[in-house]
Order: sequence, then structure tokens, then C-alpha cells
Amino acid sequence: MGDGEFFCPDCGGDRNYRRRTGRRRIVVLGLPVLPRGPVAPVVECAACGGRFGTEALDHPTTTRFSAMLRDAVHTVALAVLAAGGTDSPAVRQAAVGAVRAAGFPDCGEEQLLELIAALAADTGRLPGAAAYDAGAAGPGGAAGAAGAAGAAGQAGRDIGRDGLDPCGTALAIELHEALEPLAPHLAPTGRESILLQGARIAVADGPYRPAERTVLETVGRALMICPDDTARLLAAIRAPF
Repeated sequence: MGDGEFFCPDCGGDRNYRRRTGRRRIVVLGLPVLPRGPVAPVVECAACGGRFGTEALDHPTTTRFSAMLRDAVHTVALAVLAAGGTDSPAVRQAAVGAVRAAGFPDCGEEQLLELIAALAADTGRLPGAAAYDAGAAGPGGAAGAAGAAGAAGQAGRDIGRDGLDPCGTALAIELHEALEPLAPHLAPTGRESILLQGARIAVADGPYRPAERTVLETVGRALMICPDDTARLLAAIRAPF
């Protein structure tokens, strides 16, 4: 028997659970006698007593789901910004707004540009929430962190209008790892909402660039949106001027 926290379908929220196992027995006159073999383990909610198959543990808890959704929007915003280039203030502001609304209230342009610079250097992984953690200053303290962030931010600006390869390894890995685990737990409107947030960033400075469209098509695939629906959704979002 094990225990932990899960999303209880009957309670509709995060609850503790107990994992239970047992054996089947032949019952004679109300008394269990001969064993008939083991039964599949079940998950029992500690609050309501409901019992579910262990597949219930595949559903993320509310806390985990919120973090997955936040990270998904963060990653899409970075990918679109990286593919389309960082020279447009309107695009940078749209990306910052989306990331802040998703759950990173301390996000600013410098943090995003630092992450874009890391992608440009093909360091491989996006630091995500750690980029906004003041405690991650590292060697040299706050002054050293400020200097490093400034240098990285300048490197992010230097990417300019051309952006990064939309099919680059770092971008592709980040998008699939952030979106594919989340997609099965989202309603169609939720999946479309993430795609549309990326689209609004892309058109903040004008029509889609080819690299931006490629990234958004990758986002659609990772979110299990069919290509026709992706094309329809992208066509519905137009530049504000």
C-alpha cells in the first residue's frame, strides 16, 4: 500500500490517496474461503473514500496542472519571440504580457532576452521559472547577476529581426516537452487559447513571418490541433495595423 496526492474525480480537487491491493476469494455463506488470485490495485481517496483505477494518478493535480499551463505559455512566447526576432518593442511587450498573465509576474524584457540569447547559443535548455528567481544570482551576487543579465539581454537584442531557426533542436525540444504532456488534459478551447496567445505575439509588429508561422504550426501539432484548425486559427489573428 502506498500513498500520495492526486486529483480526486469525485471530490473535484487535490486529495491524499491510499493505494490498496488485495486478493479475490470464493465466498461461502458470507465467509471468504478459497483464494482466487490477486486483484488489480486501486486508489482510494482519503477524503471521500472513492476508489479508482491507478490510471487516476495520470491526471495532474491542480497545482501541477497550473504549473504545466504556466510553463506552456512561457515556452510558446519564447519560441515565437526567438523565431521572429527581438528588435520590435511591440513583440517584446506582447511576449512579456503573455508570460506575466500566465503566472510569472516578475518577468521583464531582460529576462526574456537572456533566455533568447541562451537559445541562440544553443545551450539547449530554457531555465524557465528559475530565470525569475532572485535567489539564482550565482557567483558574484546581485551585481554579478545584473551584469550577466545585461550582457545576455544585449545578446538577445542582437538576434534582431531575423530570429532563430524555427526548426532548431532547442526550440523543438522545449515546445514538445512543454505542450505534449499538457494537451490531453485540456479542452479544445484551452489548447486553442495557447496557440492564439502565441499568434498574438507574432502579429504584434505585422503579418506572420515564415519562421513564426512554422513555430506556431509546431505548437499546433504538439497541442493535438489538426493542421486545418491551426491554419484557421492563425488566419483569424491579424496584425493590429
